[in-house]
Amino acid sequence: MLPSDFTAVTKKAIMIAVFSAFILQASFAQDYRYGLYLSPIISWFGTDVDNISNKGARAGFGANITAERHLTDNWYFSSGLGFSAVSGRLVNSSASFFRFSDHTSTIPEGEPIIYRLQYLSIPVGMKIKTMETGYLVYFAEFGLDPKVAISRRVDIPSISVEGKRAAGEIKSLNTGYHISGGAEYSIDGNASLILGIGFESNIFDTTRDYETNESDRSTQRMVKFIFGINF
Repeated sequence: MLPSDFTAVTKKAIMIAVFSAFILQASFAQDYRYGLYLSPIISWFGTDVDNISNKGARAGFGANITAERHLTDNWYFSSGLGFSAVSGRLVNSSASFFRFSDHTSTIPEGEPIIYRLQYLSIPVGMKIKTMETGYLVYFAEFGLDPKVAISRRVDIPSISVEGKRAAGEIKSLNTGYHISGGAEYSIDGNASLILGIGFESNIFDTTRDYETNESDRSTQRMVKFIFGINF
């Protein structure tokens, strides 16, 4: 029997995939170009208070289905469906409380909380491209990333917690922004290989604030190494 959280995540993923399929199908007659991207990720947290700090960057991965449409001159509209598995480690210099669905735990000062998150997003952006030189086209893109957290788990070694759901401490909805750049290498007709790098950051606090803990703003940030194909 499948765990209830796995079933819930699967249902969310199917619903968003079906919705995106309708969007892509409707756009076929509108001269869109499509892409498949895979992205190794390095992620971490940014914080705005002194006593809560990020401790190190962590590896993750992402995948995107993209659609872009030429607008005018060298400008393109870009959207699609994205998945990312990211994490980050936060340390509080004073003791704090962490709320699970069935109990609240006290985290000793200086002990790390490792957040492991999975997001589905629908990025929208604007892309500018150079004219083709040889087989190469260079591009830059910026945009927004509305997203939903489909998995929210934590590891807290000091209290022997590993992979426990933490929906009460991590917000389910967020919006990020992204900037990226790279190159397309034409290989056959309308197909091209993509190589690039991008930065993405949540705009809003990833974690929830409670009266018993100091209010802070911890935002998930990441660097993506982009490999893909457009067709």
